[in-house]
This record gives sequence, structure tokens and C-alpha cells, in this order.
Amino acid sequence: MALIAGSVNAVGLLGFTHQAISHLSGTATLVGASLTRAPLTESLHLFTILLSFILGAAFSGFFLRNRTLKLSRHYDFLLFTEGCLLMVSIWLLQDNYPAGHYVASAACGLQNALATTYSGAIVRTTHMTGIFTDLGIMLGERLRQKHFDKRKAVLFLLLITGFISGGVIGASLFSYFRFNALLMPASLCFALALSYRVYRSKMIRRR
Repeated sequence: MALIAGSVNAVGLLGFTHQAISHLSGTATLVGASLTRAPLTESLHLFTILLSFILGAAFSGFFLRNRTLKLSRHYDFLLFTEGCLLMVSIWLLQDNYPAGHYVASAACGLQNALATTYSGAIVRTTHMTGIFTDLGIMLGERLRQKHFDKRKAVLFLLLITGFISGGVIGASLFSYFRFNALLMPASLCFALALSYRVYRSKMIRRR
């Protein structure tokens, strides 16, 4: 999922006038800056990207009953929905509709809300700031001879690797296919949704 977010963000940075799409720190800063010097339409556009991310997360929050990763929690439906949103954003972006930005942002918000507490760690797959911070804290604590949670560290490193790899793939695909590069993360969403549905069905039968 971090790879999906990294690829979407790479397409956003390369195709949305250098606008990050999988996280909101830069966008929120641009909203504040635009209020002092940019046309009102630009401020509204940036604000709508923020709102779209929130609405995507709210959609996930409506279906998920627990923030801890558990089976039978509508993950397959939400991943399928994310894939559909990315497909819609391709269609809109190819015709230069700003709504494509909003739909892609909603997809990222939906995914970020899917990432939950796992193995004692707060997991966020659409941005890496918290992951790098937590990893740094763990390293600092290790220097004080505190217990180092290797399982959590491996999880963080996998997320970082996945996000960076997604950026590489997304940027490479964008140079050839423009916004059709989003077909890759959309397809991964569909594949994950199907895989999870099959896995969940097997687990239910075993019970």
C-alpha cells in the first residue's frame, strides 16, 4: 500500500503542477500562502484538495469499526473503491478537469484511513514523516539501552522502501504514459482487494 501511495504521489508531483497528492502538509502550507498572494480560485482549489482527502478518510471511517488491523473489516470493498477512484481520476485528468485532483486526493485519504494500528505501531502508508520520526525515536532509545522492537523497525523499513519504490515506478511510468500511469496503482488496489477477499473467505471456512 505504501508503494501505491508513493506512485500516486509521484504522478501528482510531476503532473499536478508539482502538487503533492498523498499527503497534506505541503498543500496546507500552500493554502495559507495562497490566501495572501494568489487568486481566490487557486486557494479554493487547494482547499478542495484538503477537503477531498478528509472525505476519503471519512468514507473509510464509516465502514471500519476498529483502528486495529482485523479480518472481516471491509478492507476488500475499500481497496476496490480506491482503485475505482484512481480510474475516475485518470479520466478526469486526461481532459484537464481539476476534479481529477480531488478524486485522487480522496483515494489517498481513503487509503490512509485504512492504514491502522498494527503490531503496536501507528501505520500511515501515504506519507512517511511519522514513520521516519518513530524510527528515529526508536534508534535514540536504543542508544539509551532501551529495548529495540525489531519487528516494528522492519515494518517501518518496509513502508519506507515501498513508498520510495512506488515513487520510482510512478515517475518512470509517468514519463511514458502521463496520467495513465495511475493505472498501475489502481490495478494493485484491485489485486489487493481480490486477494484479501479470497483470503478472508478461506479463513471464514476454516472457522
